[in-house]
Amino acid sequence: MGLFFHRHKSILEGGLLKGAVDNHSHILYGLDDGVKTQEDALSILRFLEEEGVSEVWFTPHVMEDVPNTTEGIRARFEELKSVYDGYMQFHLAAEYMIDTLFEKRLAARDLLYHGEDTVLVETSSVAPPINLWEILESMLKGGIRPLIAHPERYRYMDPDDYERLHDMGCLLQLNLPSIVGFYGESARVRALDLLDRGWYCMIGSDCHRFRALQAQYKARELKKDTLRKLAPLMGGLREDI
Repeated sequence: MGLFFHRHKSILEGGLLKGAVDNHSHILYGLDDGVKTQEDALSILRFLEEEGVSEVWFTPHVMEDVPNTTEGIRARFEELKSVYDGYMQFHLAAEYMIDTLFEKRLAARDLLYHGEDTVLVETSSVAPPINLWEILESMLKGGIRPLIAHPERYRYMDPDDYERLHDMGCLLQLNLPSIVGFYGESARVRALDLLDRGWYCMIGSDCHRFRALQAQYKARELKKDTLRKLAPLMGGLREDI
């Protein structure tokens, strides 16, 4: 009977967080629909540190409904760094909804980059912007690599869309909770397919709440083969995509 109890492992049991880089989070408190207080942010960071995470990217939303400014985000980042006394490395970027505000920020190059030349972008999960492909092409021509946040969650995309993103040079970021089914079966299946294709370049927790993060990382849903495919993504950007 014991043979059947541990056929699947959790993210924690699989050791995936040891030395990991979390490339997408909403832990920078009080800026969007993510973590609300400094106390909660520090609790999450202590948990991630205890589990072995080495680096965290803070990527608050920027969109028409949440028009965070670059200066405001940077000020909150410095505030958090001043009260954190752990060993993890912190990085600052933003998650930009592709909308009219983003087009204005893009034109002004008023952006927080996820690395040297990369910008994390998202769309609605149910419908794309009318000019999605034109904006992505414009970014690439302007020397900015679009990093597509959680593409497995975009229900309007089909396999041809994912192939087009990959072939044009966009980077794809996996939400780790997608793999364990926390966004539904459709997102899980899409995530596993993109993982099998080797098209993801990095992972992120997309953490908004501490309890949700703990539940996601403790869920025993991962097969050995999936753990093996996830492991190369845990240390930051894959350059061989």
